[in-house]
Amino acid sequence: MSRVWLPCGDYHQRYAEDQGWWQTNVIKGKMILLLLIVFVVFPLVLDEYWIGVANMVGYTILGALGVQLLIGYAGLITLGHAAFIAVGAYTSTLLILKFPWPQLILDWGLAFPISILVAAIVAGLWSVLFGLPSARVKGFYLILTTMAAQFITVDFILTQYVSKIGGRGQAFSLPPGTIKIGPWVIDTDLKVYFVMITLLALTVMIMANLLRSRVGRAWIAIRDNDIAAETLGINIIWYKLLNFFVAGFIGGIAGAFWVSNCAALSPEHFSWFLSLWLVGVILIGGAGIEGAIFGSIFMVVVMELLQMVAIPLSEYWPKIMFSFAFVKEMAFGLAICAFLIYEPRGLSYRWWQVKNYFNLWPFSY
Repeated sequence: MSRVWLPCGDYHQRYAEDQGWWQTNVIKGKMILLLLIVFVVFPLVLDEYWIGVANMVGYTILGALGVQLLIGYAGLITLGHAAFIAVGAYTSTLLILKFPWPQLILDWGLAFPISILVAAIVAGLWSVLFGLPSARVKGFYLILTTMAAQFITVDFILTQYVSKIGGRGQAFSLPPGTIKIGPWVIDTDLKVYFVMITLLALTVMIMANLLRSRVGRAWIAIRDNDIAAETLGINIIWYKLLNFFVAGFIGGIAGAFWVSNCAALSPEHFSWFLSLWLVGVILIGGAGIEGAIFGSIFMVVVMELLQMVAIPLSEYWPKIMFSFAFVKEMAFGLAICAFLIYEPRGLSYRWWQVKNYFNLWPFSY
């Protein structure tokens, strides 16, 4: 007699099914719809200004993913992640402008794609260098170590030496036509948007799969209790350094992408405030990859709306535009305080509640 399953849910007979991203047809439909919106609808509906805002959101997400990996998944607090983004940006720029590529590479437009990969690796290795103290210190002392990475990398090495290569003052100019992928010259915000969304999709896929592997579970064990993790046989030094490498790798991708979005590269793009900004983004966004995404969207869009309000007011009060940087910092601090008080789990927790409400309906209690 054949066994008949009662209609009370979905059954997973293999581990791959249980860990699958798109486990039901409904989820597959939602994800396909999301991809269509991101790749097709947004480029057709949004004007050039909001495409530029979307590029800034993507850049912030790429930077926040590395911070989320360090703080959220391994418990390694950082306040210097902008240094690794800067290393990725300058590595990519130097490879594009200064490296003697074979003519075949230049004709095929492969210099920029190769520079992204090399920049990510260099940024990852540079991150490991400043992650070495994590083998002996943690908490407040690790914060100081990562702050040292920011000041040594950006304020000293990049500002005083690297940015002056070739007799320049402080910035590398990137004239139109410099950045291209194959025959496709990246010279408009829309083309930058497609580069951003492709890099973001690949990064999210790699990070999500890594977190579900043995490596990701080891990071979470170290975050929860490093002594217990070491007792269970986890090499905490190796996994901490690996976490720094992957976080720096993602930061390098963010920096290399930012090169395609700016006409000139300067150390001022990677100030210490950017490191604080990325930490604030994941505090507001909450846990997980979704937290980095929601926090980035919230912070970038809110700041753009504040600027849109400030521009009309500048006609009556001209000084407001000069003081907008301080208004931005004030709004950033107020947002963090408000979320820590009223929504300490961040936007991702609220999104989890909304999803459960619909997925468990009519038993959504």
